Amino acid sequence: MGNWVVSLAGPRRVSLEPCPTDPLGPGQVRVRTRYSGISAGTELTLFRGSNPLVGFGYEEVGEIVEVAEDVADRHPGQLVWGIWGHRAEGVVPAGAVNPLAPGLDPLAAVFARPGAIALTAVLAGDLHLGDWVGIFGQGVIGLLATRLASLSGARVVAVDRVPARLERAARLGARRTVDAGVDSAAAVLHEATGGRGADVCLELSGAYPALHEAIRATTHAGRVVAAGFYQGHADGLGLGEEFHHNRIQLVAAQVSGPAPAPGLAGRWSGARIAHTFMDLVAEGSVDPLPLVSHVVDARAVADALALLDRGAGDVLQVVLRF
Repeated sequence: MGNWVVSLAGPRRVSLEPCPTDPLGPGQVRVRTRYSGISAGTELTLFRGSNPLVGFGYEEVGEIVEVAEDVADRHPGQLVWGIWGHRAEGVVPAGAVNPLAPGLDPLAAVFARPGAIALTAVLAGDLHLGDWVGIFGQGVIGLLATRLASLSGARVVAVDRVPARLERAARLGARRTVDAGVDSAAAVLHEATGGRGADVCLELSGAYPALHEAIRATTHAGRVVAAGFYQGHADGLGLGEEFHHNRIQLVAAQVSGPAPAPGLAGRWSGARIAHTFMDLVAEGSVDPLPLVSHVVDARAVADALALLDRGAGDVLQVVLRF
């Protein structure tokens, strides 16, 4: 299809635009894209907003088609994952693309970044064997966090408003599920813990009322990790009651920031987190492929973003196929 890039000209104005082929510089490789994952958080807010943007992208998988003469550890024909944007072809530093584990379905690698976001939140929660953990929001990142927290030995209570997502969460290891449209997650977590409350809550939906409920659900001196992408004013978030009286520790977790918890500095870099998640996928501890709900031809990128914009519960990971 030549070299094309996804262009966002304004609110809900998205298209594929031709772009020139970049020359290959020293230390660089040329990658032909196979799949590109779309973020249901950050990228959807861009799609709905007003900032002109060309070439946004979340996590890509492709095949190296050319390497610079001074590159020794990458070769044409190699399948790799990295971030080079929603484009048919990318020219990137050789060290910025990561070889796919042998035998792994290339589609699984579009989860490297959402998996890293989920693992960042889990590490920031400082979970321990036997902890009760509320995970608010069971979209792609929340479901991955449910699996990772369960692998950590935590007893997970998954919270969402979409019953089908809660069913998935149970299959991924959640001990209990809460339909937030019907029941109070704080009440369920207090009941499950003999009145104590959750040791840790992870808020991954980006909704202020969910962050408020996570604070209410957490025990005295417990921790709430805010890892959603919050927008606008904090309507529905009250800090005068449980937050204040229970001395809740509120932690912001962001995938591209410093180490997610004080004791992890110097050991858990962003690169290590992403590689660790992909190692867990390669060894079979985490299987993200069932979370792919739609694979859409890149020429239909506007339809792909409209799917996410609709906000239906059956839409999880949407992937562009180039």
